[in-house]
Amino acid sequence: MPTRLERDSLGTKRVPTSAYYGIQTFRAVENFPISGLRMPVELIRAYALIKKAAASANATLGELPRRPASAIMRAADEVLRGRFDDQFVVDVYQAGAGTSFNMNANEVIANRANELLGARRGSYKHVRPNDHVNMAQSTNDTFPTAIRLASLMALPGLFEAMRQLETSLRRKARAFDGIVKSGRTHLQDAVPVRLGREFGAYALAVRKAREHLETTSRLLRELNLGGTAVGTGMNAPPRYRRLAIRSLSAWMRLPLRPAQDMMERTQSLGDFARVSGALRVYALEMIRIANDLRLLSSGPNTGLGEIDLPAVQPGSSIMPGKVNPAMPEMTDMVGFQVLGHDATIAYAVQAGQLELNVMMPVVAYNLLQSIRLLTTTSRVLASKCIDGITAHRAHCEASAYRSLSNITALAPKIGYLKAAALAKEALKTRHSILDLVVAAGHLSRAQAKRVLDPHRLSRTIG
Repeated sequence: MPTRLERDSLGTKRVPTSAYYGIQTFRAVENFPISGLRMPVELIRAYALIKKAAASANATLGELPRRPASAIMRAADEVLRGRFDDQFVVDVYQAGAGTSFNMNANEVIANRANELLGARRGSYKHVRPNDHVNMAQSTNDTFPTAIRLASLMALPGLFEAMRQLETSLRRKARAFDGIVKSGRTHLQDAVPVRLGREFGAYALAVRKAREHLETTSRLLRELNLGGTAVGTGMNAPPRYRRLAIRSLSAWMRLPLRPAQDMMERTQSLGDFARVSGALRVYALEMIRIANDLRLLSSGPNTGLGEIDLPAVQPGSSIMPGKVNPAMPEMTDMVGFQVLGHDATIAYAVQAGQLELNVMMPVVAYNLLQSIRLLTTTSRVLASKCIDGITAHRAHCEASAYRSLSNITALAPKIGYLKAAALAKEALKTRHSILDLVVAAGHLSRAQAKRVLDPHRLSRTIG
């Protein structure tokens, strides 16, 4: 492979001639052959925006000549369009703080800017990675800013997917509203409920999780860009911070703002833990709902069998005709993974020392991965599972009439102990609650039918 010789503060090294990255990125590739994982594209796009905003601000302030500034901005635009995604080659698990990734961005943009100005890659004749592309910046303010911007880019897709899942659940809630069934608590028979109410409750849980995440994610709009190394703003002109953030705000169409305290924002990754916590809440709700779907569809002949899930693939390599709840099973596994991401983020967030938390790369990867997983899973669960669910009305209603807990409606009239005795007798003799209530003389048959009617009992009071 043809190579070119590049130099940094540690010495010289040969870099592939075709590469847009440079010597510091190449060192990181050699030093960290850890996982083969790369940072999500949202982080690449966020970094391109930051470098573009920095060049614009520095040019406006007269710190960076217009010609190289323009070339940097053009190169950043090409990164934004995805042209150089394959040039971001640093492993997720790298040196602390994300310096390697920041330099990867600096070098790719610098080399492309030099090309645009008529110089060859690796010459850095007109634009240098540290002096020009990284002007008025540090990894310590650009990387946390990039995580924030990348998350803000990714989250609207998740919000849309959550709305899609909520809508699918609400459609089923309306479709199943007239179907009465036995409720269950402790996995034992409880008083009657409507199948539609169960699905309506699932829809509300998804909506609440989305609203919580939307509120929490607004914390990400506060940026420490311009704080440079430790939050003091050293080497950044006084007006640079507001100019750069104003540009970012306009390009992202979001009300971004400078951090209230640059040092606090550089020290603390707490906002990422808060957003990850909101993602965790949604993952927990999805796991719970998926597990309910597995229970409700269990059987079909030896389980609850109240609903059928769409058959998306054969369920067994040995048992003919078997169909499994594949989509809820997948949802569970994704949920477990998101919980693992959240635990990783929690450990990383508490691992900061003094003026910096260097665990930012693993926070970035896990946070963005959680958003991506929950986005795709929400869409797939809605379209390939929820939308195609059908209910077994007769089976549901039969269980509602058989439930011993219907006697609860009579407890205010005859007392808890007498009602419990009737329930035990019904279980022992296999007689219906209605027949026993009439035989005991508590109510006439007409009265008992009205009082114990599951349709009436399943109505919401108030």
